[in-house]
Amino acid sequence: MADRSVAVFDLGGVLIDWSPRHLYRNLFHGDEVAMEHFLANVCTPSWNLLQDAGRPFADASASLKLAHPSQAALIDAWFERYDEMLAGAITGSVDLLAELRSRGVPLYALSNWSAETFPIALKRFDFLQWFRGILLSGEVRLLKPDPKIFRLCLETFSIDAARVVYIDDLRPNVEAATALGMHGIHFTDPAALRAELATLGLVGPVTDLTRPAATLRTK
Repeated sequence: MADRSVAVFDLGGVLIDWSPRHLYRNLFHGDEVAMEHFLANVCTPSWNLLQDAGRPFADASASLKLAHPSQAALIDAWFERYDEMLAGAITGSVDLLAELRSRGVPLYALSNWSAETFPIALKRFDFLQWFRGILLSGEVRLLKPDPKIFRLCLETFSIDAARVVYIDDLRPNVEAATALGMHGIHFTDPAALRAELATLGLVGPVTDLTRPAATLRTK
């Protein structure tokens, strides 16, 4: 077995419970049908992904409001009330991050995240300071699962792919990392992640826990 001694984490959906539904459920006063229609037809995942790729929110919102003028306030809320999309840390995952840190495992993050909104998370979540380096798609204008962003992460932080454990909640990203020689783990919940990391010798088994891991999921 390769010496997997470096951990690279995705952030949203693994360590941070991010979802636009946390915000828009309030804005639509619990009307799930109207909210889902808005998220499927106005502020769509593909629209948001362009901000993750580096498009400024001012440009993104302006063009969208031209197409949907009656939805202007809801469109602006995406950026103006972004903090409300962050429900909190995924406790069990952050517990594992803390354990890896205590064991001296080098920690890095690779995330599809807008450079404009990431400072909100950085200010709110102290554990983001534990990473030796964080590579954001919005800063480098590349998106996972493009192999180029994984290679850039390895090069930027001088990491050997053969030593990396990569954790992500989206399977295509895990597959891209695995294809480059990393040990990819598809995150489903903290308990399953602990089991896989324990198999690699990076953390203790579940019996070492003093409290159960949270199983909060976002997507």
